Amino acid sequence: MKRIFILLVLIHSIQIIGQNNNAENRIIKVDYRKEAGKLNTMFKECIGAGRANEGLRADWQQQWALVKKECDFKYIRFHGLLTDDMGVYREDEKGNPEYNYQYVDVLFDYIVSLKMKPFVELGFMPNALASGKETIFWWRGNVTPPKDYKKWEDLIQNLAQHFTERYGAEEVKTWYFEVWNEPNLSPGFWTGTQADYFKLYEYSARAIKSVNKDYKVGGPATAGAAWVPETIDFCAKNNVPMDFVSTHTYGVKHGYLDEFGTSGTILSQDEFSVSGDILNSRKQITASAKPNLELHYTEWSTSYTPADPIHDSYHSAAYILQKIKQVGNAANSMSYWVFTDIFEEAGPRFTPFHGGFGLLNTQGIKKPAYFSYYLMNKLGETELQNTDKNSWITKNEKGDVQLLFWDFTNTHPGDKVLNQTYYLQDLPSKSKGIVKIELDHLAKGKYDLEIYKVGYKTQDVYADYLAMKSPKQLSKEQVKLLKEKNSNCLLSTEKIKIDAKGTFNREIAINENDVYMFRFVKH
Repeated sequence: MKRIFILLVLIHSIQIIGQNNNAENRIIKVDYRKEAGKLNTMFKECIGAGRANEGLRADWQQQWALVKKECDFKYIRFHGLLTDDMGVYREDEKGNPEYNYQYVDVLFDYIVSLKMKPFVELGFMPNALASGKETIFWWRGNVTPPKDYKKWEDLIQNLAQHFTERYGAEEVKTWYFEVWNEPNLSPGFWTGTQADYFKLYEYSARAIKSVNKDYKVGGPATAGAAWVPETIDFCAKNNVPMDFVSTHTYGVKHGYLDEFGTSGTILSQDEFSVSGDILNSRKQITASAKPNLELHYTEWSTSYTPADPIHDSYHSAAYILQKIKQVGNAANSMSYWVFTDIFEEAGPRFTPFHGGFGLLNTQGIKKPAYFSYYLMNKLGETELQNTDKNSWITKNEKGDVQLLFWDFTNTHPGDKVLNQTYYLQDLPSKSKGIVKIELDHLAKGKYDLEIYKVGYKTQDVYADYLAMKSPKQLSKEQVKLLKEKNSNCLLSTEKIKIDAKGTFNREIAINENDVYMFRFVKH
């Protein structure tokens, strides 16, 4: 029996070694002395939210304060600033415009109080100014062109002037004004033509610049990375101001709009989905008459529907990191859509986990995607040279070192299965072998080594929700339990000592779609 036991142990050991060798011997080898330059933090420049009126809610503001504190986004963008539920515009009995910014002021004052800035989306059309009655979403954003473009121009000019008086020109110079949202999705977001949109853009841009020539205006805020060359060409030929390009992309095949959260989607198998669009947009700008324009992707995510369970899945955490890493310096910002499931395009949601876009669910429980931004925000100011494509390693002035690495494996079975079926399941992750970490020339001394992890059943709230039998409503106790289990992705802390050689070596097992951070905090 003893011989059989030893033989089984040997066979098991050989199997593990074989599995590890099949993992392409992934090695992250970095010299602390070799810097790549300042870390590009475009990943936390901007984040999305549903619509302006939701930002007046106490729970929305509480969640936003947490996201700002832990992820440190600089800008926030949302729809519906000019929609009637914000009470911005009406006309008297003689057709004279009346402006009101009381609700807008409450929201913008709160944003500025957190040392944030708005990425101002100009839309949708106030009903009193609209040429038609077509709307989108449960909250009925009017998507028709203005009945009078001069009155639209006056509204935008008055709005920009109001912002100037309230916040000061120097502050507003740092904001962005984006004209409309996804006008290429007609009649969904815009009942007019491309020419009608260009007319709206021209009137809007001139209105903004009439208040201050240094205010930044751009567009076309299209779905699917569309209209970028055409918009630049229009502005160049007609001497229309344009300071930046904005557009959107999502990681699923087919379609761009799911107004009521009822469509089926399929995660693209293309290695460069999302990132490929962004890289191509940068090429289009470089080849245009305005080659130095900023590029802002003001919406992106795995999927464009607010009912896609991949948003709740642990797969999303590694996906986010992979796409941002692939983009590199091509974009000035990538605004993830969105920070919270307090999001009512398809109406109020009836279950706590429904595939909503948010990094947080309606009750403020952190999803795996949240921790991607939480961990990126822990990276240091200086990036180190690193040939591993699925990691960043950085340092800061105190001598701390931060290594963030992950595996992204697209396990989706292909076109025959919808996300809405596949990602609802319990999806165990398979081994991807060993990652060997080899760091050289670290400063001698004592460190706290903090190890963070996100993956299958680790900061995986959807797995915890499944274990609860997926209740349609959460009790106070269930919310508390889920928050406690998914509040902090710190796995362990240990004391280490770096000797005069300055080396650190560690091997760690990694599974599909695991995310790890090693954070070396110097004493």
